[in-house]
Amino acid sequence: MLRIAIQKSGRLSDDSLNLIRECGISFISSSLKLKTESTNFPLEILFLRDDDIPGYVADGVADIGIVGENVLVEEGKQHLTVEQLGFSKCRLSLAVPKATEYKSVADLEGMNIATSYPNILQNFLDENGVKAQIHTISGSVEIAPSIGLAEAICDIVSSGSTLISNGLREVERVFKSQAVLIANEDLSEEKREILAKLLFRIHAVQRAQKTKYIVLNSPNESIERIKELLPGIKSPTILPLAEEGWSSIHSVVQEDAFWEIIEKIKDAGAQGILVVPIEKMIV
Repeated sequence: MLRIAIQKSGRLSDDSLNLIRECGISFISSSLKLKTESTNFPLEILFLRDDDIPGYVADGVADIGIVGENVLVEEGKQHLTVEQLGFSKCRLSLAVPKATEYKSVADLEGMNIATSYPNILQNFLDENGVKAQIHTISGSVEIAPSIGLAEAICDIVSSGSTLISNGLREVERVFKSQAVLIANEDLSEEKREILAKLLFRIHAVQRAQKTKYIVLNSPNESIERIKELLPGIKSPTILPLAEEGWSSIHSVVQEDAFWEIIEKIKDAGAQGILVVPIEKMIV
């Protein structure tokens, strides 16, 4: 049995649980339970505070965990990283009151800065040759300037709406973060095998999220041109239609690439283009 630690509540928790479900792993979750077991995969899920997850994994209480990269780096345990997961993306940014004049990072010299991430902030200041006073607080960092605790803050930003509502503006991006999968360095061979199976499923889900299955109809004389335009995994599948002189072309393409070439495909003669989401993709 592999034991995984995830955040007990919040966006990262929701995204982590969705990923586990998309991997075909069934479990019963409840806000009142701090752990649960899968009914069809050797996985036990622990619901913990995100700040505690790196320590629990490092100490072997949990075998693996899903945590924000910002928390991992702040704790100095980035060596535990196994995989970047691509969701729950955010950034750690510096912000000042809207009325504060700010031209460059040099303007932070001598300022009092409130943050929940003193280590990451200190590294940023050191890299830029700036000396400032760091005030470490947990929660409600945005209120620090309005109560006179600090002239600036360094906090997690997603949309930026919280900063705006507190009369602040983002001036520097200190660190980019996303969810990462971490693992204890001393896993048994049995648990490494289970982790490998889990990673296999995660990779299949990740590939599917970035690709689309497309089906289109084409006059036979346009097939070669359309094949050249389709950046699929391998050669597309081509099937004759009931109408003589026409064929159906099936392919898997990167979603971003598809939108770049759709006009060219149409100009080459493609008709009835269907774009279908892919649930899993194994290569």
